[in-house]
Amino acid sequence: MKITKRNPLLSIVNDFLIDSPAAPNLTYFWSFGSLLGLNLVLMIITGILLAMHYVANTALAFDSVEHIMRDVNNGWMLRFFHANGASMFFTLVYIHIARGLFYGSYRSPRALLWVIGVIIFITAFIGYVLPWGQMSLWVITNLLSAIPWVGQDLVELIWGGFSVDNATLNRFFSLHYLMPFILAALAMAHLIALHTHASNNPLGISSTSDRIRFHPYYTSKDLVGFFLFGIVISYFVFYNPNYLGHPDNYIPANSLVTPAHIVPEWYFLPFYAILRAIPDKLGGVLAMFGALVILIPLSFISTVNLRTLRFKPILHALFWIFVFNFFFLLWLGGKPIEEPFISLGQFSTVVYFSYFFLLMILG
Repeated sequence: MKITKRNPLLSIVNDFLIDSPAAPNLTYFWSFGSLLGLNLVLMIITGILLAMHYVANTALAFDSVEHIMRDVNNGWMLRFFHANGASMFFTLVYIHIARGLFYGSYRSPRALLWVIGVIIFITAFIGYVLPWGQMSLWVITNLLSAIPWVGQDLVELIWGGFSVDNATLNRFFSLHYLMPFILAALAMAHLIALHTHASNNPLGISSTSDRIRFHPYYTSKDLVGFFLFGIVISYFVFYNPNYLGHPDNYIPANSLVTPAHIVPEWYFLPFYAILRAIPDKLGGVLAMFGALVILIPLSFISTVNLRTLRFKPILHALFWIFVFNFFFLLWLGGKPIEEPFISLGQFSTVVYFSYFFLLMILG
């Protein structure tokens, strides 16, 4: 018997990465989960190394980032890998979720797998505050103040006072350092849930009779994805490191000077556009969080055997309308709060939520 089966620890690796039975028709779209795992490892390693030089103090945070960039050996590379790795993470997450929506991977018996994945997605939205530039400061919003009765108390609890200051930065740094390890634990739970019922497949019909070993058939596909991911992120790190960021974040945070146009990072923009589309503050906050949470009920609505949208022409067309609308919301999120962008944002918000309701009814 092979050592990978005899050894208690190696047997776990064997069950998950070598002898794990998989459908024979999985495409490269099923490699994005492993790419996200690689990206998470990259973020944790670079984050730990950056934290050794970062100072969570409003008077020193910006200078400590510049110290990393200019004085620490290869500090610029660590920071750019970490910053662009965040953009890569959300790019991969959006593709991963889109694949799950198209092929019905959210349906029973993979409900737990889908819910854990959505929780990972929601908890990943943190960390932009730490460079303490202008956008880092002004993107901190008091969204919780919209909650009736206790909202202002919650805001002051998070701020650590009556305004954004040193205590706020320390809280965000502590959470940001802790969050990747929570994400890693959730990723392990996600992986366990995946291997409980195995992956879905492009045909959308589950079968336990036609299976192949994960290694070498899909490890080779994953390695191709790792290679391409390395090329893409290396381009941004070495040739265009600030393309996905905002130039105002190279200006030290100043609470007395409001930027001309406050926008979050690009991967927040679709949900930022939904937030701005609702005139009422509480309604906007609920709509923004609802746009994320609405992914969870999908896994409990439909239990039909045929999961993929490939054989459902109406839903197939609606899916691509939804994808276009998502990119449209991303574009709208970076535009000024004025007409016609306000009306377009409201229309796109209705389209966004309508798709999920139609998916629950027709799917």
